Amino acid sequence: MATRQYGRMTDSSEEVVLTWLNERVQRMARASGRHPLLVDLAIELGLAAVSLGGLETQDRLGPVTAIFCVALCVPLALRRRSPFACFAMIALVAFLQWLLAPPQIADAAVLFSLYWVALEADVAKVALAAVVVEAGAVMAAVRWSPSDPVKIWVGLSGLTVAAGVLGITVRQRRDLLVSLREKAARLELERDQEGRLGAAAERARIAREMHDIVSHNLTVMIALADGATYAIASSPERALPAMEGVSTTGRQALVEMRRLLGVLHDEPAEHPLEPQPSLDRLDDLLARVHAAGIPVTVELDGDPHQLPDGIQLAVFRIAQEALTNTLKHAVRPTRAHLLLRCRAGQVELEVTDSVSANAPEINGHSAIVSGGRGLRGMRERAAAYGGELDAGPLPQGGWRVHLQLDPDTRDGAG
Repeated sequence: MATRQYGRMTDSSEEVVLTWLNERVQRMARASGRHPLLVDLAIELGLAAVSLGGLETQDRLGPVTAIFCVALCVPLALRRRSPFACFAMIALVAFLQWLLAPPQIADAAVLFSLYWVALEADVAKVALAAVVVEAGAVMAAVRWSPSDPVKIWVGLSGLTVAAGVLGITVRQRRDLLVSLREKAARLELERDQEGRLGAAAERARIAREMHDIVSHNLTVMIALADGATYAIASSPERALPAMEGVSTTGRQALVEMRRLLGVLHDEPAEHPLEPQPSLDRLDDLLARVHAAGIPVTVELDGDPHQLPDGIQLAVFRIAQEALTNTLKHAVRPTRAHLLLRCRAGQVELEVTDSVSANAPEINGHSAIVSGGRGLRGMRERAAAYGGELDAGPLPQGGWRVHLQLDPDTRDGAG
């Protein structure tokens, strides 16, 4: 049991160390990405300063050691363009130093360059660089510690393995993060595509069901109406059940259609059997808005009751939506004005709300209305009859909804 606990503690401590190293490396990578030249210059100058300071402390600073210190640090500037070229130049300088001068702290440039090769280069170059550094460790141990070369070789080999493994680990973590981001983006795209395909399939299903409902019920109603027409003169008592069947079938078709269309909306219809409104109910709508605290003035030009039922429904719904948005989002106190012109071949509706001069200045009305579903619905209704709808803020404050329809160019039957 104790052995298991010790193993778990060891694994946990190693994980903490690796996590700490990974975080530090990632911070350095982010800083290096933001200020690459400053980071490279800081590494070169820092390594050179530490190495020169160590040589001065050990009383070994001279022209030769100073030249090799600079020569080992300068190639670090190439590490972004070509990590392997940077490593090759540093390895060559280190070999010349092995021949002509004693070791120094600047030799750590070999480990830095090995780390960058492991981080950026391909596998073959990483293996070649590791072999070169390991051969250099053997040569350094034999040349500079002949009395106990194994100890020096083990230490240098450990540093070599640490630099290579750290570079490979950071590289794998970076590649993993890139793959996870790509996977997340791909999954998000697939989710959106599935949503669009699902919506298209749902629309197709609803269209098929609508066709079935309309065609079946209209066929039944036509057959019953024809039968009642033939029977009304000779057998009125037989015509009455047929007409009742027409009424029943029509109600059932209406309920089924509204229930099916209710799938497309968040809120179900409160009264599925209630007839669709027309402009006859415009006065009731204005009265409700006035009772809610928004005075409404009306200007009528022409007779709106001569319009087809479909046009009346579209105009009423657009006026209702515009006034509802005024109730929801307009700044109090405010007033609304509705203008409806019904001329030969043309229908024009304009709903405006004007903010009082004493009201606080705010743009919430336009922001909410322009981004909501109500504006899209109004435009869809206008487009269904070949019309145009404009909505936007007024220069003096408030909001304007303008509808222009041309009933004579389209079939306006409801």
